[in-house]
Amino acid sequence: MSIIGIDLGTTNSLVAICLDGKPVIVPNSLGDKLTPSIVSVLNKNEIITGKAAKERLITHPHLTAGSFKRYMGTNKIYSLGNYNFTPVELSSFIMKSLKADAEAYLGTTVTEAVISVPAYFNDVQRRATKQAGELAGLSVERLINEPTAAAVAYGLYDNAEEKHLLVFDLGGGTFDVSILEIFGNIMEVRAVSGNNYLGGDDFNQCIIDYFIKKTGVEKDKLDLKTLSHISKQAEICKRSLVKDAEAHMSCFIGKTEHTISLSNDKFESICYELLAEIRRPLQHVIRDSVLKLDEIDEIVLVGGSTKMHVIRSYVAKLFGRLPLCHLNPDEVVALGTGIYAAIKERNEAFVEAVVTDVCPFTLGTEVVAISEFGGYESGHFFPIIERNTVIPYSKVERLYSIADNQSQIKISIYQGESRLVKNNIKLGEIVVNIVPAPAGQSSVDVRYTYDINGILEVEVTSLTTGETKREVIVNEDCLLTKEEIEQRFKELAEIKIHPRDNTKNQYLLAKAERLYEESLSDLRMRIAHEINIFEAVLDRQKPIEIKKAVSKFEAFLESIDLSGDII
Repeated sequence: MSIIGIDLGTTNSLVAICLDGKPVIVPNSLGDKLTPSIVSVLNKNEIITGKAAKERLITHPHLTAGSFKRYMGTNKIYSLGNYNFTPVELSSFIMKSLKADAEAYLGTTVTEAVISVPAYFNDVQRRATKQAGELAGLSVERLINEPTAAAVAYGLYDNAEEKHLLVFDLGGGTFDVSILEIFGNIMEVRAVSGNNYLGGDDFNQCIIDYFIKKTGVEKDKLDLKTLSHISKQAEICKRSLVKDAEAHMSCFIGKTEHTISLSNDKFESICYELLAEIRRPLQHVIRDSVLKLDEIDEIVLVGGSTKMHVIRSYVAKLFGRLPLCHLNPDEVVALGTGIYAAIKERNEAFVEAVVTDVCPFTLGTEVVAISEFGGYESGHFFPIIERNTVIPYSKVERLYSIADNQSQIKISIYQGESRLVKNNIKLGEIVVNIVPAPAGQSSVDVRYTYDINGILEVEVTSLTTGETKREVIVNEDCLLTKEEIEQRFKELAEIKIHPRDNTKNQYLLAKAERLYEESLSDLRMRIAHEINIFEAVLDRQKPIEIKKAVSKFEAFLESIDLSGDII
């Protein structure tokens, strides 16, 4: 039985296998390589997927769902006719159809798969993807980061000397960037970054917003079908700009036809904020890789959205060179998963290859910190596995009780880059019993293990009772959708502002938090220490003391801020 490689995309999905030492994209039942990641319910309560379902986005938008990959790992529900589906269930329908295509092509049953995921998917999103594969009847042998899969497709065909590859992966709904080091048949990921809510769909939305603004159409008065029609025309307009310097978009709304023209230059101007969002992860990944721009040998474009002239031009301007794109950006991730599937089944053509990956987020636990003026302050984040650590990886830390006669220790597991846990994602918690004793005399060993699929296991052992608790962390109840996060920010903005939040002070604190999140190890701890000192001075609200602290804190931040503009 063959192991298949699946590229589960926001817009389109593909399945690949290896034949005669080469990866091959398996055509679907319509003879197409790309299967739209869309699910629709027919009037008879039947489920259809792919190209057929895509057609119903316009005619039956209330019975059709797309772009659900963006909500993997959340509690979002899609109501389609008599059914309620989660993103995991909708994704399983797509993978089930890909599995059927592969079985028809191979003439045999397929039970195992390697599935690609965005490099910046968190633990719960990865677990949701794995579960979707299992619901499709597949044993998921490995989850592989999409940029890594793309680099496999490029790198293993090239016998050049040691080189560094930057993989720029912009799909329909997610953006990832990775830097990899390739030496012979060894491929090691140096750093990853990205944005799980940035992709081709957002560029479509820019065109939609521009169309509505130019035509004066009242968006609030448009029904779902009309909005779907406008969305489709925006997609067509965007695709036209790949070939032509100017495109036209025309929509009938009621009996009136509305038309606009859009050039690539104008498209770039209306997408200015999106391009700025792309720049930020690029700076982060270069900084974390500890490489200079001239040490990056190749820039590789991956994902259907990189076909846009505005993206290729933007990347070329940033790096001062033309990126590689000789492999089809729609297919390259799938080709990489096909190769990796062959590696997993020990195909002779690829058995020598070694591919490593990294942990995309910092993983740690909540601890209390001793304040500058005595006493304990809760809510601090203690990193255990830092981002861009090569995986699989396991690390143990010893933590101690903080109160006399304490009978339990609670380990709250978090993922993120902020020094405060309230700004990170809570994944779960484990509570173990300890023997009551004076503060600091009872302890637990906390081991974090991050496996090759990017899934976290936490083991907590009480050194006084011998009790051990082990859990594979998944806690979907704590997840927020993008809309819920935005709503939460609005609620926080309405809270009364503490006097410390002077404009200059807020700027320095925000800059310090940014530097903390961009830093690692000793520097990260040093920044946290300086933030604590500065906040303590602000809390005392003594103007002369604050003025001196501001000057000192600002000088410290300037001394360690090496960011400037890397690119």
